[in-house]
Amino acid sequence: MPNSIPYDKEKAKLGKSLYMDKSLSKDGKVSCNTCHRLDQHGVDGLEFSIGVDNQLDKPFNTPTTFNSVFNFVQFWNGRAKDLAEQAKVPFFNPKEMGLSPELLLQKVNSNEDYVKTFKKLYGEVTVENIALAVAEFEKTLITPNSPFDRYLSGDQNAISAQAKKGYEDFKANGCISCHQGQNIGGNMFQKIGIFEEYPNQEDLGRYEITKREADKMIFKVPSLRNIAKTAPYFHDGSIPTLDACVQFMAYYQLGKFLDQKTVDNIVAFLESLTGEYHDK
Repeated sequence: MPNSIPYDKEKAKLGKSLYMDKSLSKDGKVSCNTCHRLDQHGVDGLEFSIGVDNQLDKPFNTPTTFNSVFNFVQFWNGRAKDLAEQAKVPFFNPKEMGLSPELLLQKVNSNEDYVKTFKKLYGEVTVENIALAVAEFEKTLITPNSPFDRYLSGDQNAISAQAKKGYEDFKANGCISCHQGQNIGGNMFQKIGIFEEYPNQEDLGRYEITKREADKMIFKVPSLRNIAKTAPYFHDGSIPTLDACVQFMAYYQLGKFLDQKTVDNIVAFLESLTGEYHDK
């Protein structure tokens, strides 16, 4: 993973203000940061996030915003092609921030600092420009320099012997066939429940978007970066611990049970994927 990527600092500063602003919600109590907390690796640690009027944001567990710029699509079902398209959705989701486009524009235009900054950077306040600013900030939410990154760069002491063995087990058991690339995931769709049917069929993943039978239970493969910090796991937030997650993935995706030593090794490897976030 690169240590930084290009972004516009002024636009990112504006985007951060929008990201943190609870006034940009129906009840004035929810911001992007409510569910995607910067002090919790881009998540809130809940099975389902709590939106406006204390509504549970079911059926999906909140994915992290950290390193989301490297995902090939956004949301578990891939319904947004990029960060800017994704950033618009929570504002208008009745379970999340609960606004209409008109009300969002009214709230932003009531803030003189926002109006002045948007005029300078984008020319005007529009829904599209609001989303672009938030997306620009989200480009800064990358976490390079994990122990595993340092190991790949040649520091043989950056990770433990157990984590090294876990990396070999991760590859040998086929985990790497889906969790790969610089984000260690986030670059493909895959079915959950290949060898064994996944028990929760409440949401059918890509099928809900495409209505193609072949897309039932197809979801975006999540990044494993910072995975030790972003419990609970899976698209429905049903698995509370990392070792259980590894074992269930082996069962549903590989059709096997892993012995506890192998699970512990893989968990040690996954713990080495926690990177460094420097607030911008």
